[in-house]
Amino acid sequence: MQEISWILLLEIVYTLVVIATCLRIIYDTNSTSKTLAYLMLTVFFPVLGIIIYFCVGTNYRKRKLYSKKIVKNELMQRHIEKQILKESEKTWNSVPVELLKYQKLVKLLLNDGLSNLTGNNKVEILKNGEEKFPAVLEALKQAKHHIHIEYYIYEDDEIGNAIKDILMEKSRVGVQVRLIYDDFGSSSIRKKVVPELIDAGVQAYPFYKILFIALANRINYRNHRKIIVIDGNIAFTGGINVSDRYINSPKRPNQLYWRDTHLKITGPGIYYLQYLFICDWNFCADEELVPQKDFFSASQENGENAVMQIAASGPDSDNPTILFSLIQAIGMAEKEILITTPYFIPGESLLDALVVAALSGVKVVLLVPGVSDSRMVSAAGKSYYGDLMSAGVEIYEYQKGFIHAKTMVSDQQLSVIGTANMDNRSFELNFEVNSVIYDSHTAQEMTKIFYQDLKDAIQINPEEWEKRPLYKQFPEKLSRLFSPLM
Repeated sequence: MQEISWILLLEIVYTLVVIATCLRIIYDTNSTSKTLAYLMLTVFFPVLGIIIYFCVGTNYRKRKLYSKKIVKNELMQRHIEKQILKESEKTWNSVPVELLKYQKLVKLLLNDGLSNLTGNNKVEILKNGEEKFPAVLEALKQAKHHIHIEYYIYEDDEIGNAIKDILMEKSRVGVQVRLIYDDFGSSSIRKKVVPELIDAGVQAYPFYKILFIALANRINYRNHRKIIVIDGNIAFTGGINVSDRYINSPKRPNQLYWRDTHLKITGPGIYYLQYLFICDWNFCADEELVPQKDFFSASQENGENAVMQIAASGPDSDNPTILFSLIQAIGMAEKEILITTPYFIPGESLLDALVVAALSGVKVVLLVPGVSDSRMVSAAGKSYYGDLMSAGVEIYEYQKGFIHAKTMVSDQQLSVIGTANMDNRSFELNFEVNSVIYDSHTAQEMTKIFYQDLKDAIQINPEEWEKRPLYKQFPEKLSRLFSPLM
């Protein structure tokens, strides 16, 4: 009798826990599809569903990890905001006529993220590690005042150690060197590389350090940004981490070919990247980094006049700014949208934007990997292909190797190059950064690169795709149910 009463008590307690969890999910989760997915997990998978929700489902957009400000003085903050708006308006007034149609996108990034619009930028597209790392090494060697580096993956390998040696050398001669590394993605440098850097005077800190008690939650919210800022004038950002795998070398003929895209930016376009680094540094370091004049001293004379903004978002931002910027850019396209992404789980809003664009007569082309490193993510992504192709979207699968670039080109006028994949993780969970470039020259070069990549890809035939057997479609449909959680 006593045993029965204990079982009954446990059942009552568990029922109350389930009800409380469901109420929290309903209150805490903004997306309807995501809410339903977590409710399904909680109700149909006893205990496990609740654990999964509390490990990965907490809405950090409501519980901000930190305040994204570089100064604590409110008067100074408002002064900076006014200056950003003033300088952005000045830049906008000099934009070429054909780019004026992007006014709503410019305003979105200004209003949602206070991302300044800058001109007089030199933008260089770097394909793969073969082009990125020589440019990075040379720029690091020329550093005079400071080097700020922030990476999701920094590995203890040949290129990682080559960069490490330069950072140590520069630190010893008085250059301020600061490194932020993601504690999960860069776990290989914790024991050896980081201590060596610190011994040489480099300041190095993990972003959102993984502690055993909060292990799962902290793995879920990662810093996926890749940023290098040198002397407040030169910056690198894009999809390429610090790792040998990104370099297609004849020394490693059996290595998987890695196709990726990065940027070198010279000019005031680097200011928001510097701003992001300072904010991230003040969150994870033991010191407060006060903005200095030398941090924002970019030359206005670069021989080019690319106009650009930075789109950044994460659990710290009020809105999924990167998602909003992509939807806005897609809606403004008139002729052509070219998208490359390694992980494609668009969600309802982005899916609708692409379908509407295609049905409106805009040519929409999507390039994704032929083989993904995640079967479940790949299956979930494929579940959207039928909806897209029925609207006229062309979908290609890359065959030469693994395509890791995260880019979008619109009408040969607008380019988006960054760290964010087209999936829920990038839009909601990770700290990400994209460069938004309003420049026809850059967009035309990106268009050429895209069509070159298509030569190494195979287009999916819509009719054959529809005729696939049900046993192939079922895993995709099933994975789609959980796609809001990926």
